[in-house]
Amino acid sequence: GFFQSYAVEVDIKDASNATCLYANWMMRFLITYESNTSDYKTTALNLSSSVTHNGSVCGNDTQPALVAVQFGEGHSWSINFTKNNETYQGDFFTFTYNTNDTAAFPDAKRKGPVTVVVKDTSSPILLNNVYVCHHPDNIEEENVTQIFWNVTVQAFVQNGTVSKKETRCRADTPTSAPTVLPTTANVTTVPTTTLSPAPTAAPKPVENPDTGNYSLKSGNKTCLLATVGLQLNVSQDKPLLININPKTTIADGACGNTTATLRLNDGNSTLIGF
Repeated sequence: GFFQSYAVEVDIKDASNATCLYANWMMRFLITYESNTSDYKTTALNLSSSVTHNGSVCGNDTQPALVAVQFGEGHSWSINFTKNNETYQGDFFTFTYNTNDTAAFPDAKRKGPVTVVVKDTSSPILLNNVYVCHHPDNIEEENVTQIFWNVTVQAFVQNGTVSKKETRCRADTPTSAPTVLPTTANVTTVPTTTLSPAPTAAPKPVENPDTGNYSLKSGNKTCLLATVGLQLNVSQDKPLLININPKTTIADGACGNTTATLRLNDGNSTLIGF
């Protein structure tokens, strides 16, 4: 369902107390593990309000920059960046989860820390540009799915000030036509008249959601089928109803011997996991 996680902010200073590395983002982890009864379960790790960033370093022309955070009962995550001429780029994500955390892994068969390393495949970023990506991004490796969103990061910050120049991820790039600003050539002047206020329209009721057909394959065989219409009712200051549109929703996940995970991403920052 919907998930909430705390934002992480890391602001690393150099020897002169100037910012050299800045990152602000949100993330969540879905982990499939083997239980004491030899079946497989999926648990979620969210960031707590207390996150440390021991081991983070500025980096330079010869040494990679490193964002490293620690949270919960022995869990940690990091990414390192290398500098190359006029650009910098992420190298590897390193995530370590600790199955001794009985709150997250109450019946794990394997005890102790488990480390997963994933290559960062994103494009290089120009130096003195800050990378921004609000759209959720999933990285899957082995039995772990890492989910990131609302990301702002700049490695090798110049002159101690985070840049105002942004490099946006592809998912954040708008696809609609640009707004045409009014000019003297396209503005029509009309006489000023006094109009009665328009009647307030009644709110349009939310229609029932369209039914979607979602499936997963294991090799050449379909291992999961779901035919379902989905509507989310979110309790907040003003109740919010969201229909999941099957035409724009992407399904992924995994099938195991005794469990299956279905994840739906509607392209509008809504992620649902079953």
